[in-house]
Amino acid sequence: MRVTPFQVAGMLLALALGALAVYPLALVVVRPFFTGGRIDLTPIRETLAQPELTTLLWHTAVVVGGSGLAAMVIGSALAWVNERTDARMGLLTDVVPLVPFLLPPIAGAIGWSLLGSERSGYLNQLLRALGGPGPVDVHSWYGLIFVYTIYQVPYVFMIVSAGLRNTDAALEEQSRVSGAGPWRTLCRVSLPAVRPSLGAAALLVVWTGFGLFSIPAILAPQAGLDILSVRVVQLLSFTYPPETGVAVSLNLVVMLVVTLVWYAQTRLLRSSRTAGLGGKGARARPLRLGRWRAPVRAAVVAYLALTSVLPLGALVLVSLTGFWSGAVNWSRLNLDAVVRTLTDTATQEALINSLVLGVLCATIGVLAAAVVSVLVRRSGRRSGMLVDAAIKFPPTLSHLVVAVGFVLAFSGAPFHLGGTLWILMLAYVSLHMPQATTASDAAAGQVAPELTDASRISGAGQARTFRRITPPLMAPGLLAGWALLFVTIAGDISASAILAGTGNEVVGFRILEVFANGDYGMLGAISILLTLATSLVVLPVTWYARRRGASPLSRTHP
Repeated sequence: MRVTPFQVAGMLLALALGALAVYPLALVVVRPFFTGGRIDLTPIRETLAQPELTTLLWHTAVVVGGSGLAAMVIGSALAWVNERTDARMGLLTDVVPLVPFLLPPIAGAIGWSLLGSERSGYLNQLLRALGGPGPVDVHSWYGLIFVYTIYQVPYVFMIVSAGLRNTDAALEEQSRVSGAGPWRTLCRVSLPAVRPSLGAAALLVVWTGFGLFSIPAILAPQAGLDILSVRVVQLLSFTYPPETGVAVSLNLVVMLVVTLVWYAQTRLLRSSRTAGLGGKGARARPLRLGRWRAPVRAAVVAYLALTSVLPLGALVLVSLTGFWSGAVNWSRLNLDAVVRTLTDTATQEALINSLVLGVLCATIGVLAAAVVSVLVRRSGRRSGMLVDAAIKFPPTLSHLVVAVGFVLAFSGAPFHLGGTLWILMLAYVSLHMPQATTASDAAAGQVAPELTDASRISGAGQARTFRRITPPLMAPGLLAGWALLFVTIAGDISASAILAGTGNEVVGFRILEVFANGDYGMLGAISILLTLATSLVVLPVTWYARRRGASPLSRTHP
């Protein structure tokens, strides 16, 4: 079969992305296991000798597994209610589920700590004032799993919502007209149609669950829980000399789990026989919930208030008080911390840098991911699968490990990128490219081959077919992936802690500085400003994605 210029360009792009992912990691991952040119397994033996290794793995598995399962259920349910029923409430159910995602993880964790600390948490103080015992304790098993869950639900919601918008809702209506009940329609029609999206969401949840550091670092120690990501950071940043070999060895566990989930997702994509986007579908009506409509809406509003309003309210309150204490003197609320934040030069520069990097890296990542996903899916070759695996490799390791690799690879000669925004951009693209390709894989998996085949039969080449046919059909999934990348990059903390500095400061690094100084008022103000800034970008993107992917079903919503 003749190789086209588009295929050559696409494979060169994929190889470049694979090299960007593998080269820095090879420097930091391979080096600890070689001494004097010989293989040295000492790091693995030291890892097996780590104190309470079994407890560490068990605690991590319970938290990541429990929160991941809960996030899949809640996120998919919210997406289905919003896209397929008459319980949708417009902008409220379109965007508010994403609010926890717009907060940097460290800010969200601090917000919940402000609310749910056993003694001085705002929520406990309120419950005690109302005559209750104030039993909420976020520094616990259920508290940690809860915060993990609400942070991961937006990933599932965005990907599954895009998948539902890409599927033909008329098939579900035909199932109901044929006598199938809602449950049978869900199991036999709806879920098979969005299997690529569910697989992508599961992979993202596993990635983010193992990679989260800020949340367990703040909430887990007081609960007596030992989480893998926290232990890795301790080995890299709080041990001298850094035990890089042990940290990498611990990440091999994560690598194994993520590899298994990735393999299952690729099998799911290859075996899926359901294409969501084919010919033009008929207009379909949303599922009418009848007497259940009001309770479902009430449950959705209660969930949104619990997960969005409360932590944001705690951060607003601490920014207006300037400090954290259980008792709030309402007469002394002021804007001093907000004014200090708005006039702080370092914060202004950090916010601008983060937003610019977020836009650039998200755009580069999503466009490149679309090309890679289409080529890998259409070729079906083992070489394409290997390149795809290389691109998805970085999230299997701690972001701190990856950041150390980028320091070794690009800070010195011949690149000399240390202390610049370029090294941050390269690292962000490499770290978050897997999320982009996962979102685009799911979108590409729902595009029926009949449309691209028809374009090529009509005389259009692969490049023109890709430009005119594929991305427009993948638009809802690609825009969801863009929003996902933009928010995670703009609020990144883990990689920024290693790669950022006074010459290339970003919001994540600035938040760490403020948190280390114990300035809760400024921390709350920075978090609110970042949330507002990212919302101003994500809201139009979400609106446009819904408009581009609006099915006849979505246009019939009241």
